[in-house]
Amino acid sequence: QVQLVESGGGLVQAGGSLRLSCAASGGTFSDYAMGWFRQGPGKEREFVTVISWNGGSTYYADSVKGRFTISRNNARNTVYLQMNSLKPEDTAIYYCARSGGMRITTTPTDFGSWGQGTQVTVSA
Repeated sequence: QVQLVESGGGLVQAGGSLRLSCAASGGTFSDYAMGWFRQGPGKEREFVTVISWNGGSTYYADSVKGRFTISRNNARNTVYLQMNSLKPEDTAIYYCARSGGMRITTTPTDFGSWGQGTQVTVSA
């Protein structure tokens, strides 16, 4: 059974940076695309970014494009989210998720395994 554990969240001032990590155990990490989603206060969960099985393809939500970067290290079974130029509207619980296949997708129902989330709070 796949287990995903996020880390790296915290409190940061607007304009600052954070790097989230998601460590996977169980299953073959390199067989699947990996994504990040977030859920802000009073909001629905939304797609942030996704990376293909080998890192060759990525896709970002418009709201984070140019500020966030997703990457992965298949040897370490870990996916990362580098977040720069953070804004108060980026405040949310960030979730790591594993898709059901190798290619990128933005549809939450295509992701079968989810982490417990890590809180990111950006102060003005």
